[in-house]
Amino acid sequence: MDAGTLHLVAERLAKARRVVAITGAGVSAESGIRTFRDTMDGLWKEFDPQRLATPEAFERDPATVTRWYDHRRLGCLAADPNPGHLALARLEARLADAGLGFVLATQNVDRLHQRAGSRRVLELHGSIMEWRCTATGRKLVPDPSPMTRFPPPSPFAEGALLRPDVVWFGELLPMEVFAAAERASRACDVFLSVGTSSVVFPAAGLIRTAAAHGAYTVEINREETAASVWVDAALRGPSGEVLPRLLAAMGPG
Repeated sequence: MDAGTLHLVAERLAKARRVVAITGAGVSAESGIRTFRDTMDGLWKEFDPQRLATPEAFERDPATVTRWYDHRRLGCLAADPNPGHLALARLEARLADAGLGFVLATQNVDRLHQRAGSRRVLELHGSIMEWRCTATGRKLVPDPSPMTRFPPPSPFAEGALLRPDVVWFGELLPMEVFAAAERASRACDVFLSVGTSSVVFPAAGLIRTAAAHGAYTVEINREETAASVWVDAALRGPSGEVLPRLLAAMGPG
C-alpha cells in the first residue's frame, strides 16, 4: 500500500462533509464468510448456486432452496465483524459527532456491519437474517438455531411459506433502498468502494454516479477491479488492514 496515497485519501476524508461507502463480498470474506460460490461444498457441491438463487428455483423446489439458505444463514451467524467492519463504524461515528454525513451501502446480506456498530446501512441486496412471507410480505428474524422444517411455513398466512429476504437473480433491488443510495452518492464529497468487484449492477453504478457529481472516488481492494482504471485513488490490501490505517492517518477527530 502506497503511504502517500493513504495520506492523500485520509486528508480528503478529514475534510469531507458527506461520505458514502459501498461494500462487497471481500469485506465479509475477511470474517470467514465464504463467497456465494464457495459455499457450494460438502452436500452442496453438486449444485449450481445461480440455479438455487432464483424465484423459479424456489417455486420448483422450495425445500432445497430454503435448506441451502439456512446453511448460509448459520454460517453468517457464526462469523464476527472484522477490523474493516469496525473501522467503518468508527468512521461513521466520527462524522456523526461532527454533524457530518455518512451512508454505508452494502451488497452483503450478513448484517456484520450492524453488529460492528454501523447505523446508516442500506442493504442493497436484502438480508439473509430476515425471512419474509410469500403471501403478505411480512418479515421476521428466525431463531438463531437451525431451522427444522423445509420449506419453513409462514406464521402470517395459512399455506404461505417463508423465504430469505434477499435479492435473487432476476429480481429488482428494493427501490427505496437503492434510491436512497443514489441520492447519497450524488451528494457525497468522498466515495469509498470497499471489497467489491464493481461488476454487479446496478450497485456497481453508484461509484460512477458519485464521480459524475464531483466526488473523490477511492477503491480499497486486494486486487484491481473494473473501476481501478478511473478512480481517483486505489489502496491495495485487505479492508481489515487498510481501513484502520486510513482512520489513524486522519488524525484525532
